Amino acid sequence: MNELNQKLQKNKLLTRALFMVFFIIVYSISKFLVIGFAIFQFVTLLMTEKLNTQVLKFTQGLSFYIFQITQFVTFNSETKPFPFSAWPNDKDALNNDQEAGNNKLD
Repeated sequence: MNELNQKLQKNKLLTRALFMVFFIIVYSISKFLVIGFAIFQFVTLLMTEKLNTQVLKFTQGLSFYIFQITQFVTFNSETKPFPFSAWPNDKDALNNDQEAGNNKLD
C-alpha cells in the first residue's frame, strides 16, 4: 500500500513538473507579447493621443495571466492557469487588486 502511495506521489510530481515546464515556456512567450503591446500602445498614443481600450482590456488580462503563471510555478497556487482554467477577466484583476490592497503595510 505504501509503495502504491509513493508511486502516485511521484506521478503527481512528474505531472506537475511537466505543467511547470509548459507554463514557463508560455511565460517566456508572454513577455514578448507584453513588450509588443506596450510598443503598440505607445505608438497608438503618439498617433491618436488616446489609448486603445481594447488593448488595455487584453493586456490587463494578460498581466493577471502572467501573475497566475507565476503563482502556479512558484507553488503559491495549485490552480493551473489558462488553458486549463478560464482566461482572467477584469473582475479577477479587480478582486486581486483589492486583496493586494488589504495586505499592504502602512
